[in-house]
Amino acid sequence: MRNRPIPGSSGHVRAMTLLGDPVLHAPCEPVTDFGPELARLVEDMFATMYAANGVGLAANQVGTGLRVFVYDCPDDEDVRHLGHVVNPRLVEADGDVIRGPEGCLSLPGLEAPTPRFDRAVVEGVRLDGTPVRVEGTGFFARCLQHECDHLEGGVYADHVTGWSRRRLLRAIRKEAWGSGVGVLEG
Repeated sequence: MRNRPIPGSSGHVRAMTLLGDPVLHAPCEPVTDFGPELARLVEDMFATMYAANGVGLAANQVGTGLRVFVYDCPDDEDVRHLGHVVNPRLVEADGDVIRGPEGCLSLPGLEAPTPRFDRAVVEGVRLDGTPVRVEGTGFFARCLQHECDHLEGGVYADHVTGWSRRRLLRAIRKEAWGSGVGVLEG
């Protein structure tokens, strides 16, 4: 029997912040209020992530500049990782660098080969303020690094280089949401 409700089951789907929106490109603020608004945000983030068929979502992707992300992501052994981290810090990222396909709910429909470490460790707290340490390998490590990047004001496209970057920038400009987006030009 299930004791806890499914994350996101009572949440509301929020509008997705797209590439070019200032909140997506600014470092997020630490969470200081661990009250019901934070619990509502996390619940809504799960609902939004599931509605968009994502595996991770940072708060600034729903327009809230706070250091929070949620995830429901498999690793390379198909082990499911489900949770949230408040005030996360990427404390380790090491191992082999794997250049693999990466996409983002804030750049819908696009992906590019992006280099990421094969292992990542994130430390932070849960909704109730208790410490949490999340370690991931493979695809889940990619997810942890991706979400931590968002909270620093970055997107995966910042890591794409060479021909792949030029191709991605062309694809962004062709999207209705990407016309006029100049944040990646530098």
